[in-house]
Amino acid sequence: MTRKKGERDVRRARRGGGKAAEITVLAVVIAVSGVVVTMLGDDEEPQQTAAVMAPEGLTVNRQPQAEFAAANVSAGDFTYERIADPARTVVRDADGRVRATLTDGARTVVTYGARRRLAEDQFPGAAVNTTAYVHLLPRPWQQGMRSEPWFGDWLRKKMSGRQPDLLAIGMQYVDGVPDKRDANGVRTRGDASFGPLNPESRIGRDQQNDFYDYLGISWDFGAEGVQYPERRRYGAVDCSGYVRLVYGYRGGYPLSSTATATAALPRRAHEIGTVGPGIQIIPDRQVKATAYGRLQPGDLLFFDNDPTTGPRLDHVGIYLGIDTEGHHRFLSSRAKVDGPTMSDVGGASLLDSGGLYSRAFRSAKRL
Repeated sequence: MTRKKGERDVRRARRGGGKAAEITVLAVVIAVSGVVVTMLGDDEEPQQTAAVMAPEGLTVNRQPQAEFAAANVSAGDFTYERIADPARTVVRDADGRVRATLTDGARTVVTYGARRRLAEDQFPGAAVNTTAYVHLLPRPWQQGMRSEPWFGDWLRKKMSGRQPDLLAIGMQYVDGVPDKRDANGVRTRGDASFGPLNPESRIGRDQQNDFYDYLGISWDFGAEGVQYPERRRYGAVDCSGYVRLVYGYRGGYPLSSTATATAALPRRAHEIGTVGPGIQIIPDRQVKATAYGRLQPGDLLFFDNDPTTGPRLDHVGIYLGIDTEGHHRFLSSRAKVDGPTMSDVGGASLLDSGGLYSRAFRSAKRL
């Protein structure tokens, strides 16, 4: 288990949390130290190349029961509807049900399949029951791409449910998830912390913990040079490092070590939200954002939590959708819970509750 397990056992006792965690995003159940975790199967292929070693590529041997028989449907059996604001293509099956949404200029695609439950039952906070799955296209969507030879097979494969999507991958780093290592011994998933303790910090922990700190490997950013992890930051990701871990290292989205990258994910939350790639779904008007109806699962959410830095985005999370209590819930790495969470510890993970993050919500992007 991770280095912070002992710290979290103490925290859980203080909170009175004796309930086992049930993160239901697949059909395989693993019991570790009293924590029940259900997760999607392993990746079928590596997503990114590291300077020293790459993530594993493992074979999936599970065929999930889906609400839609996507594997038996060719892309030619779908109808494609164009919708504006934002410009996007909605894919429907023969019964008129929405099967996928592809947004012009964005690589993130939402497909719809078997219902699943995302939750951290050991902490306060509602679950999210959803049929939405979030994937990354090889390149940003444009009208007419459905006619390209690769697209039909790509869409059918993503609808099959045989690979973990980005939401399932994000849940592989929350509290209590067991470690998973690749053939080279690199821990590519498992309970992540936010950062080392620092009593002099406003938030109590050090920030600047990127995905390669969690992994404990160096990373070659090409012309930008090689970045090396710090031993004391091993297993930790701050909010933007977590997004880079999920979308970049695991998902394959290009990553940058500079603050001005426009085609790759830059390092910090405000850089991702302003100059970074993606389609602006909700613009930052430096007031609380309330256009929740424009969001879809997988969108990146940006917050201004720190009044001492003026009107600047300083936190980023991943939108999950509507929870079981009817609220808009997200997933992010935070100091008070010491790592990625969708729970309400240290502030409700909600956009519409009137709480800390709800008041600080400013903008959203679709990568």
